[in-house]
Amino acid sequence: MSQQPSLRQKIRSLKIQALAVYFAARHPEMPFAVRLLAFVVAAYAFSPIDLIPDFIPVLGLLDDLILVPAGIALVLWLTPDEIMVAAHAKAEQAASRPVSYPAAVAVVLVWLFLSGLAWRFFVAP
Repeated sequence: MSQQPSLRQKIRSLKIQALAVYFAARHPEMPFAVRLLAFVVAAYAFSPIDLIPDFIPVLGLLDDLILVPAGIALVLWLTPDEIMVAAHAKAEQAASRPVSYPAAVAVVLVWLFLSGLAWRFFVAP
């Protein structure tokens, strides 16, 4: 009797796949159109900004459950196997590194600063 992977294992696998898509997009032999798609998919997967905000019941989480895996699957299908194997190895290595919370705080602060600038120049009088 085989055991089903837990939700935590599935989320980790999806994270590794998204990282692999990102690393594949940076590969110099990646076709340009697939590279562009891979960057868009990776950016959407790792961005805190969604097409449908998460606070909207059901639909907010549904876009993450459908768009991200579908985008990853499309990139995997279009990417040459040798590029994907190399990218997946890099993603496994990157996922096993410890998380840097100070770096995460720095990224959030940069996003907040840029959002404040955008607000000041485009929205505020």
